[in-house]
Amino acid sequence: MNASPAQQDRVLDAALACVARVGLGKTTLDDVAREAGCARATVYRCFPGKQNLFAAMLAREVAALGTRAIETAAGTDSLAEAIVAVILTGAGTFHSHAALRFVVEHEQEILAPQLSFDRGTAVLRGAAALIAPAFTRFVEPDRAERLGEWVARLTLSYLCNPSEQVRLDDPECVRALVVDYVLPGVSKTVRPFESVTAVAATSFEGESA
Repeated sequence: MNASPAQQDRVLDAALACVARVGLGKTTLDDVAREAGCARATVYRCFPGKQNLFAAMLAREVAALGTRAIETAAGTDSLAEAIVAVILTGAGTFHSHAALRFVVEHEQEILAPQLSFDRGTAVLRGAAALIAPAFTRFVEPDRAERLGEWVARLTLSYLCNPSEQVRLDDPECVRALVVDYVLPGVSKTVRPFESVTAVAATSFEGESA
């Protein structure tokens, strides 16, 4: 009998809790079963193998992040605001997600291969496809996906290699980054009826007053 969506979510929640405590490398299916309060066979019925389990866990968390980013960006009125919303959502998730923080801080040997060469490109392209809808009100769909990949690369770079000049937990710092460096780079992607100058002015009107 196939596992129900509720069972799968329960197992994935348990896996996240285990990873937050001991990391990907040390988490076993037995650990997940104990955390979920079920038999190991139930875990295996949901996800046949540790690799399958972790892949499903990652897919669910990334999809949830994409949904949050799009929902946040939907409340904005300009491309600049939408970009800022996506970056702040990504950074906020990065800093508050216990399992992700453990992997980043203690399991670089596991994380690094996933972010390099072909695998890294695939991850970023996947992220781009997820967040592209946040920008399609302002740019054409194909350019929105290119912008999504750029924003994903930029955000991931500063999160994994923090800079004193660019703090992604500081909204004002993110706004300055977007206005000074991101918007000029996407000036040709903005729809004809909305110039980059107008975007910047609309985004932050009154904030510097």
